[in-house]
Amino acid sequence: MTKHHHRPRFWHMWGWPIVLGVLTCIGLVSALFSDGGAGDALAWVALGIPCAVCAWYGWRRPARRT
Repeated sequence: MTKHHHRPRFWHMWGWPIVLGVLTCIGLVSALFSDGGAGDALAWVALGIPCAVCAWYGWRRPARRT
């Protein structure tokens, strides 16, 4: 298999976890260095999205296998 076919599989599997990790890092750094205002709003949003995604997948019912 060529390298070209391997690349889409990598992003298909790891794309969203990488995005959520980057959002978490941005939110943590923003919360650490901001002193109110837009920095705090950015921290809330950037940390809230990964939490909401985790809650969504945590409360979702697994598909029934027959």
